Amino acid sequence: MFNPFRMFFPKKMVGIDIGTSSIKIVEISRFGQGKTVENYGEIKSASFYKELMDANQKGRSLLSNDFIAKTIRGVLDEANIKTKSAIFSIPDFSTFCTSFEIPQMTEKEIPNAIYFNASQYITLPISEVTLDWLVEPSLQRDKSKPIKVFLVAVPNQVIQSYKEIARLAGLKLYALEAEALGVARALVKNNKKSICIIDIGAQSSTINIVERGFLRKSYSFNFNSGQLLKSVAQVLEVDLAQAQDIINKEGLLFKRQDVTKALYLLIDPLLADIKNIVEEFLQAEKKPIEEIYLTGGTANLPGLKEYFSESLKKTVLAPNCFSDFLYPPILEETLKDLSPSFSATIGVALGGLDE
Repeated sequence: MFNPFRMFFPKKMVGIDIGTSSIKIVEISRFGQGKTVENYGEIKSASFYKELMDANQKGRSLLSNDFIAKTIRGVLDEANIKTKSAIFSIPDFSTFCTSFEIPQMTEKEIPNAIYFNASQYITLPISEVTLDWLVEPSLQRDKSKPIKVFLVAVPNQVIQSYKEIARLAGLKLYALEAEALGVARALVKNNKKSICIIDIGAQSSTINIVERGFLRKSYSFNFNSGQLLKSVAQVLEVDLAQAQDIINKEGLLFKRQDVTKALYLLIDPLLADIKNIVEEFLQAEKKPIEEIYLTGGTANLPGLKEYFSESLKKTVLAPNCFSDFLYPPILEETLKDLSPSFSATIGVALGGLDE
């Protein structure tokens, strides 16, 4: 349907990430080929959470949907965000991701094949989840080999919760998307290399493998930034706020060896998992991971990128998810610092603009 207004007004979309350490919101627009960061806002957990969640507790928070919606509404009003269409990022601990292959078939036959195979990989009854998936683009397929599928399952009760939050916040729910998909879209962009994305969050971490822009694998781990925070606080006998300030400023470059040793003891097991995943990909695909991307709030930890690069013998980058956007020059350094925390938020919002 032709809409004459599209010729004169940019399409706008709001991305929202309800995390365990903060709520992040961004409003972006597209006009022609140009993309603009219109507004953004964030509220930290200390402002609205009663207590940080235990890393092993599965769920978003102890707060009601009504309270979360009011908090979102407050951020929207403070940031002067007027757009109603919103896409929410669903965290990895609220989703189930897997990948498998199906035989070569027509595009029309693929959905039925995915539903047929899904029950073999998902522990919950299919009737209790909503499925989403990515299929290897036809241009990338080797016609002599099976078709690769990346599947996401989200419990229906989680979806209903997000619908309720959007309604209470006065937003039009445009879509919901798994965090891994948003992060990959925001960071990989047009890069055709084989990339490993390490997303270190406040409650859990994910390791995602992207090949030629297609999300192939996603692994979830309990390692999180909160563990680093608590470890530094315990060693230095300071409160969490002081520990956070030290980690942000010093990280792995802290002069006290007892502090850095405590951090390495937590980080090294994650590095071992990354090495295993990278090696597994090499063995299965007969091709190496070419680059490592760090994202999540911990990506800015001083010394972390260099330590990962040295340990993994790979190029390690912390890409700027805002790099393709227009915004006032005065925000350059601010958005660069915020980028690791906003990659999922930007990624899901981009999904709405790309349609």
